[in-house]
Amino acid sequence: MKTLLLTAAALLIAAPAAFAGQPVSLRQDTTDADGVITLGELFDGAGSAGSVVIARRVGPSVVLDAAQLQMTARRAGLDWANPQGLRRVIVRQGAEGGGQLAGASAAAPRGNVEVLAYARSLAAGETVQPQDLVWIKVASAPFDAPSDADAMIGMTTKRPLREGSAASMRDVAAAQVIAKGDVVAVTYDYAGVALTLQGKAMSAAAVGEAVSVQNTASKKIIEAVATGPGSAAVGPEAQALKARSNSVRYAAR
Repeated sequence: MKTLLLTAAALLIAAPAAFAGQPVSLRQDTTDADGVITLGELFDGAGSAGSVVIARRVGPSVVLDAAQLQMTARRAGLDWANPQGLRRVIVRQGAEGGGQLAGASAAAPRGNVEVLAYARSLAAGETVQPQDLVWIKVASAPFDAPSDADAMIGMTTKRPLREGSAASMRDVAAAQVIAKGDVVAVTYDYAGVALTLQGKAMSAAAVGEAVSVQNTASKKIIEAVATGPGSAAVGPEAQALKARSNSVRYAAR
């Protein structure tokens, strides 16, 4: 009995080492050719566990939750430490496995152009948040791909956008601060002269965009530039604001 207890104790002491998973590292390229994603396509050193299927790709890409991927790998006997602290891993269609780590939040496919991509699917009318964008590498970028995430953050999506697709400035528009039918205060301020009138917005607009406003008293239509929620301007101030807004948008492209 004493021998049996000593043997059991020895096994318990040795358990952490005996059952430790095989250390693996995430591949620099995470692509998949046939739609069936395996551990071997994601990790170097997967060995016999490389054939374990972990997900299926239906579209051109699929985004895997890094924590869930880590747990799945552990159950298959692999130990991925996730030293970069990734939250998501993007797997895209490709001829063979392999990628590029997308900043500190995802892994991306083989390519030579770094672009922003959507970390999740977005519905039309949503506001783009910092966590909605990740950097990936692709063979070629959209002609109007943003060079900086700040060009997209805070913008409103024009249509549904698919997770994993490259970001494009034509996908988004500035958030509207004036809606059609809103009561708008239109100001003229120049050389010490300041005038304000109230009107009804005949169109919607974002800051820096032109907006048609009907004068409440005369019913005439005034072409102004939106300056904020329920406010617009005419005159030199309006032209300067419109010019600054346009320069920012063109620079983003």
